[in-house]
Amino acid sequence: MPVTGDLIFRAEAAAEYDRAFAHVSSHFLPFIFRAARLASGHRVLDVASGTGISAEAALDAVGPTGSVLATDISHEMVEKARERLSRSPNAAVAIEDGQALSFPAASFDAVICSLGLMFFPEPARGLAGFHRVLRPGGRAAVSVKVAPERSYNFRINVVIARYKPGLADAVARLFALGDVARLKSLFSEAGFVDFETFTKRHTFVLPSFDAYYGPFERGGASTGQLLAALPAAARHAVREEMREALNDTGGPITIDVEHRIASGRRQW
Repeated sequence: MPVTGDLIFRAEAAAEYDRAFAHVSSHFLPFIFRAARLASGHRVLDVASGTGISAEAALDAVGPTGSVLATDISHEMVEKARERLSRSPNAAVAIEDGQALSFPAASFDAVICSLGLMFFPEPARGLAGFHRVLRPGGRAAVSVKVAPERSYNFRINVVIARYKPGLADAVARLFALGDVARLKSLFSEAGFVDFETFTKRHTFVLPSFDAYYGPFERGGASTGQLLAALPAAARHAVREEMREALNDTGGPITIDVEHRIASGRRQW
């Protein structure tokens, strides 16, 4: 997963990432794969793969004759992905900046990027790179957040921003790509044709507030790293505000999550 501004993935973030997000990512991945038209035998590049959840799932989509290369800018995330994919002979892992891919042109049949593009300081540059490494006819598919109130964890970031000066603008940028016109323009500028987009929403049920919030309190993902940087009083205030927002009464809690999926095809 790339980084932007104050959102940094350290060792603790990688360690708790799967506990925080695996169930969320896994639910939305099939929609990304369909948008990318993944098929048996495809060579797939997974950009901002994080701990390799999406890459592992993509291996099933491309079958034994296909291959998946998982990339991320974070050394810690890449190490977790390498552990996850170590038993898959048709999987590889590499440290790559999603905005400056080092691969030759037309190297892949498909490019996928699950909840990564919104972290790019220059998403247009990232999409141009996706286009360059695709073979003619190949598709790139991405997923992005839509709105804070329908985000699994960035709703916490919005609250944190009230206690950390300068963070509000960075958090707002994370939702900017949820706008259809913005995404379509970026794909077009990168050279893609046949732009497609849709949203998918799902309600996740967690057994308790702590089951949801715990991984972030332990430093998981960018949200956890932001929490860890706050003074103790601010961390407590954020926790209590989130408990109230999610109507925590000591039992299960529900969280509505919506992702926008967008894709485009390289024509030439």
